[in-house]
Amino acid sequence: MKKLLLIVLLVISASVVSQAVNAQSLYFCEDVSKDGYPIGESTVFTIPSGGGYLKMLVRLPYTLDVYSVRYEVYKVDSYGNETYDNTIYQDTEKSWVWFWKQITFYKSGNYNVYVYDSNNYLLASSSIKIKY
Repeated sequence: MKKLLLIVLLVISASVVSQAVNAQSLYFCEDVSKDGYPIGESTVFTIPSGGGYLKMLVRLPYTLDVYSVRYEVYKVDSYGNETYDNTIYQDTEKSWVWFWKQITFYKSGNYNVYVYDSNNYLLASSSIKIKY
């Protein structure tokens, strides 16, 4: 009986942790639906050699409660080391639970993007590969 109870508790705990981890999401996509869902979502995009754009969509399980966010972009080398690339700022509304921003990439490579609110709280992060 104790083993069964322990197993049930472990399954419930894993489920709660999994939901918390997946609750805040950063998507890379070709477009965003009017309801705030990614269209053409991927973690790998092919762009022209002169540069290409896509959209970054952030979905939250709560209202944003700030008036601005920033996207910090880092290029990742073959050893996993990050090099700062740029920061993109966006004005927001406190009631938003999702928002998106267009980003243009000019160089191929692997990138990590971190989204922070104006209180420096990490909202979401994700990785993307840009190819020519």
